[in-house]
Amino acid sequence: MNTSLTSAQIKNYRDNGFILQKGFLSTKELKSWRNTIDTALVARGEKKIAAAPGNHAMKDADDEHYYSRVFIQRINLWQDNPEVKKLILNPEIGRMCCELEGIKGIRVWHDQALIKGPWANPTAWHLDNPKWSFHSKHSISIWVALDDVTMKNGCLFFIPGSHKNATFENVSLGHHMGGLFDFFPQWSGREPFVAEMKAGDCSFHNGLTAHSAHANMTPGYRRAMTCAFMPVGSRYNGLKNILSQEQMSKFVIGQELDDDEQNPVVWES
Repeated sequence: MNTSLTSAQIKNYRDNGFILQKGFLSTKELKSWRNTIDTALVARGEKKIAAAPGNHAMKDADDEHYYSRVFIQRINLWQDNPEVKKLILNPEIGRMCCELEGIKGIRVWHDQALIKGPWANPTAWHLDNPKWSFHSKHSISIWVALDDVTMKNGCLFFIPGSHKNATFENVSLGHHMGGLFDFFPQWSGREPFVAEMKAGDCSFHNGLTAHSAHANMTPGYRRAMTCAFMPVGSRYNGLKNILSQEQMSKFVIGQELDDDEQNPVVWES
């Protein structure tokens, strides 16, 4: 893996809220990631998340119908597939996250396989961290392209610098592509960065960086493997997100999220 970061990349990340890492995976590593994720997806079947029923905030029926046509989403594959666990809990990825964010330690929040099927709907502009069970200006996600990702098949877009004045208001990821800009009109005039990537490239983005994804205007699939990370020391904010009722009952608002089974440490200095 290409896990080296230059001082210029770190500065660009902190200025813009995202970077692209070209050639993150070698040809051999890309083949391994594809095989591992594809195998895990087959084993998971139709189950969205690796836990007991009710372990995630459910959308209403209309939202479920709409978003089933945005992407195929499978969450926390690392929890039920040991090979995915090796990929996601790689300390080199954790170190990169910490270097980019200038923090000393990182935990897994959740992974996601995000696959846009043929002719899939676009993903509306949104922020990640306001939806999670902790709030941090230093949450971060990796997004690994398992296929070439283009304007045609669903590449990402970022609003540079949006992380600097985003808030933790939990704006719904709605059906309206630009609904986020009703809440953050100061971003509506900015030109987005188009994040086309080759298979094996990856991006990192801050949890408060506004981003979206294009529709898949092709008859093929656009596969990506992602993981969100939580800084060590992050505290529960009362939101359910991926937590089960049993897990929620163990925490009070303001308590550190330090369950090593649910959110293991990936890297710590």
